Amino acid sequence: MTELRIEAVRGSLVESVHRVSAVVVDAEGHRLATSGDPELVTFWRSAAKPFQAIPLIDDGAADRFELSAADLALICASHSSEPVHLEAIDRLLTRIGCSESDLACGGHPPLSEDVAREVARQGIEPTPRWSNCSGNHAGMLALAKHHGWDTASYFREGHPVQQRLLEEIAEWTGVPASDIVLGVDGCTTVCYGLSLAGMALAYARLGSSSLPAARRIRQAMTEHPFIVGGHQRPCSDIMRASGGAVLAKIGAEGVYGATVVDAGVGIALKVEDGGMRSAPIALLAILRQLAAHGTIPVAFGEWMDELEQHATVPICNTRGEPTGMLRPAGRLHFLA
Repeated sequence: MTELRIEAVRGSLVESVHRVSAVVVDAEGHRLATSGDPELVTFWRSAAKPFQAIPLIDDGAADRFELSAADLALICASHSSEPVHLEAIDRLLTRIGCSESDLACGGHPPLSEDVAREVARQGIEPTPRWSNCSGNHAGMLALAKHHGWDTASYFREGHPVQQRLLEEIAEWTGVPASDIVLGVDGCTTVCYGLSLAGMALAYARLGSSSLPAARRIRQAMTEHPFIVGGHQRPCSDIMRASGGAVLAKIGAEGVYGATVVDAGVGIALKVEDGGMRSAPIALLAILRQLAAHGTIPVAFGEWMDELEQHATVPICNTRGEPTGMLRPAGRLHFLA
């Protein structure tokens, strides 16, 4: 097996294998490297959030509500429900004239294991503001209020907000809206099923575009990486360590999207069995291989050394003792 994959190793034995489909493209859609099936159709999940934020800027809502770069970063986020995130969502809701009761996303335990343990210890019942998608939903509410659309059903398929977002997704991915498969995401709103190639093209365009909205999204996410994810979250650590050279966004069920900004390169990957722990390992393996091949600046190898905690992940027993690891294996197939 030569394709990129993530192996779970215990002792001297490879216990299980998580296959990875991935594609790397430039802003014109030319494929630079692949693994597995680059035409795999899957749901984009939260990796679509940066593109869902763009209509706020293009339609004037961001300026009307005086949204800051940190606000935009929160709208793009899958955050860890840390105090800084909760304070940020409260400020954002106040700024757009809404309250937590307007959010259609349900509450759930924080994505950060440390925060989740503390929440459980204190007996806190997470409400919608604790949702990792609360900023994204607040952005949808802001768009609805700006246009004078109904806010009660902003999250449902067919609502003008969702039609506007679908239009934007189609524009950036190059996939006609009629060909995008619609589903219901875990946070109750619409999610988009399309090919990895379309996702990668959108990220390549986001990284290379001179459009004001693209520049503001890049600035927001790379200047406020901690807002996008949180403490020890791969998205945040990659953007921080790279100094904004890479913009990265995870999605549920083993999806990742990223762009190497100066190179105008877009990456999309799917761990085919949905393994979330394997997705950051796969992304960092792809970045290393692109640097080694010369597709992106070789200096990337230097800052990636800071991310070893995400490049391989220990497998531990019930006493917290390492018994194995998740590690990358295999290679991309380079086309250029």
